[in-house]
Amino acid sequence: MKNILILLVSLLVLTEAYSQNGTRLIGFDAKTTGRGGISTGFFDNTSLLMTNPAGISFLKENMLDADFSMMIPKLKFTNSINDAEGNSATYPLPSLGATYTPNKSKLTLGLGFFTNGGMGSDFKLNHRLFKDASGNYVQQEYYSKFAVMQGGPSVSYKFSKNFSAGFSAHIYYSMMDFRMPYSLSPNELKGVVNPQTGMTFGQMFSAPQSQGGLGYSEVTAYAKMSDLTAFGFGGKIGLAYKVNDMFSLGLSYTLPVDFTYKNGKADMDMTYQMNDAFGRVVSGYMMNYPGITQQQAMDSAMTAFTQMGINLSLGAKASYDLENKLSMPQQISFGFSYAAPNKKFRFGMDLEWLNWKKAFEKMELNMSGGQNANINRMLGNTGAFSLNFPLEWKDSYIIHAGGEYDFSKMFTFRLGYTYGTNPVPESTVFPVFPAIVENHVMAGGTLNLSPKFAVNFAYEMALNKELVASNPSLVAEEYNSSTSSLQTMLFHLSLTWKY
Repeated sequence: MKNILILLVSLLVLTEAYSQNGTRLIGFDAKTTGRGGISTGFFDNTSLLMTNPAGISFLKENMLDADFSMMIPKLKFTNSINDAEGNSATYPLPSLGATYTPNKSKLTLGLGFFTNGGMGSDFKLNHRLFKDASGNYVQQEYYSKFAVMQGGPSVSYKFSKNFSAGFSAHIYYSMMDFRMPYSLSPNELKGVVNPQTGMTFGQMFSAPQSQGGLGYSEVTAYAKMSDLTAFGFGGKIGLAYKVNDMFSLGLSYTLPVDFTYKNGKADMDMTYQMNDAFGRVVSGYMMNYPGITQQQAMDSAMTAFTQMGINLSLGAKASYDLENKLSMPQQISFGFSYAAPNKKFRFGMDLEWLNWKKAFEKMELNMSGGQNANINRMLGNTGAFSLNFPLEWKDSYIIHAGGEYDFSKMFTFRLGYTYGTNPVPESTVFPVFPAIVENHVMAGGTLNLSPKFAVNFAYEMALNKELVASNPSLVAEEYNSSTSSLQTMLFHLSLTWKY
């Protein structure tokens, strides 16, 4: 088990995937990707360990597949003060699978490790709060990395020559990092400014300036959340029915997986927010008392913050221990394949449902150990608190269609198409989670270099998708009516050895 975990982690370190439907990849090897990601009812390779473990009963030989894919995403974000493309990068996506059927046995065994998917971005963007003394924007990094690997044993049992059932027991490993401005409702500032009136910092920050408040509809800190890792355990149940040599059916169910990311660190920096608030207090004094100097107004503002229990010399930065909770969705897949009488042409379709609505309703962030007295005072706690980051994703429905044709015993050509409904709503779309693509076109082929060894290759294009955020956005005001776009190219190469 220890060696398996080491391999799983090693593969994930190399992996920083961009999503293809939600956070999940469309296909898990070159062979199936070339025909549109069809695998549930197509019983011919080890990606069945990820899609329908029952199908490995119908593999004609023991098989080992090693797949290596490269993903090249293109991201863009626009709002009233930005028109930016994400930093370009290339991401490796490795997978490995093997099956074995003991001689004359009805059992088939499998073992595989796969890149499930993930998402991420890397932008430098303007934010209206982050400016230097001259009023120029100080660009901030908007970065995310969310990756998931899974793997483990599978077993299938052939009840008859036409029917089998299978099960996969998989270990999941995930990692997550974020760096971006993080905005909250002023209502989260629950510390009491004046015990006599009961006014909170949140009420003071949100009240109109004409009423003595600061006039904020949100408060913002620059957040760096790192070193979040989690293990999870899940399973997949599959059924496979081979009607005859021409027609096959498959059905599978994937259990949801809960992740609790532990041992993370969160650095929160409210320096720009507090500087802006201080400036508003100074401006308020100068408007209410026209005869005073700017220095006198600054001294009065300093006194006002001191009376509220805020020691500005302590700054507004804090580090926390971070724990985060998130889930991967349950899934139902149904597929079929059809082979023409001449056996040279094969066609198939898969239909899938992914329960993103339940899995990605929110991210629960639990922070503890904060030592900055100013931030604790404003939040009204002793350095421990919880926040729910809104996601509110929708369930996704996916259709895969594709086929392949044997031009000769040596060469097979494939074409495919996948459409998956976008699970990300307009109310929570933002550039750090760019999981919005819907249409995918694929092409690929196989070179059979010998009866036992083949090279598979595929090209996949996720067509550009734009999504305009709602106004108001549930994430932050900077995303109101903004536009996020994503397209990706993927190159897949796999080696198949039949033994």
